Amino acid sequence: MTAIEQYLVDTYRAAQHGTPPPPPPGRDDLAALRALRTEAQFTAVLDGRPATHPWLHALTRRLHRGGAC
Repeated sequence: MTAIEQYLVDTYRAAQHGTPPPPPPGRDDLAALRALRTEAQFTAVLDGRPATHPWLHALTRRLHRGGAC
C-alpha cells in the first residue's frame, strides 16, 4: 500500500469516527529537513567549527561541475 492509499484509508476512518483527518503525506518534509540542518549547525558551534550549512560544500561542488553525477 502506498503512502497516498494509506492516507486515504486513514482519512476515511477519521471521517467515520468524527476525528480530525491526518496530515497529508509529505506536508512536514521541509520542516524536518530544516530541523536537521539547525541541529547540525548547533552541533558545529558546540564543536568550535563554523556553522555553515552542512551540505553547502557538496552542493557548491556539484553546481560547479555542471550537475553531472
